[in-house]
Amino acid sequence: MGDLLNLDLEQKAVGVREQLLAALRDHGRVVYSNSLGAEAMVLTDIIWTHVPEIDIFSIDTGRLPQETYDLMEKLERRYKRSLHLVFPDAQALQQLVSAQGINGFYHSLDARLACCRVRKVEPFKRAIQGYTAWVTGVRREQSAARAQAQPVEWDAEHGLYKVSPLLDWSETEIWQYIRARKLPYNSLHDRQFPSIGCFPCTRAIQPGESRRAGRWWWEQPESRECGLHPRVRHAAAQA
Repeated sequence: MGDLLNLDLEQKAVGVREQLLAALRDHGRVVYSNSLGAEAMVLTDIIWTHVPEIDIFSIDTGRLPQETYDLMEKLERRYKRSLHLVFPDAQALQQLVSAQGINGFYHSLDARLACCRVRKVEPFKRAIQGYTAWVTGVRREQSAARAQAQPVEWDAEHGLYKVSPLLDWSETEIWQYIRARKLPYNSLHDRQFPSIGCFPCTRAIQPGESRRAGRWWWEQPESRECGLHPRVRHAAAQA
């Protein structure tokens, strides 16, 4: 199990469990979209240990780093459970690569978003079918758009509720939890990769850069989302 959490962090972990249990009570069928990042290790541990009624899936885009696959295996061994993987549609992927080339996502924002749509957004939409709420590990610290998120909000784009129980956790707290519980994590984090996605769209960050600067680094900061979360919120309209 590892060392005990300090009191404040233990209380925050209990709060996450309570939020997840409330999501089950309020919404019935709940699924966690596991990004396999550092935050995901906290949520995976809490869900598979305390709230196993919540299903978990992860998306294999076909361009993930080997270190991410190694992490999947470590998770399955630790919890003795199989991680449900969802894949892009083969025909849609073939058409995408034929149209824009193997690395066409570098050429324009539209091309990159098209790649994310085929490799990530469409598989996500298939995976959440039949559920009434999905869990995400986003935190307010990560970006200006994510700073405006609410713990529970209606996701109009996907037609179900979005639950974000780690919103107010700091990066320090995420890593305190990982180390106290001796959880597996992606080894790229030890090489200055705080945010890890597909291999060609992720790089290490430099000193002084934001924690998400390594994702789609050739783009402007406001465009650096895949489509599962809003890039910019221009108004504080309630759904």
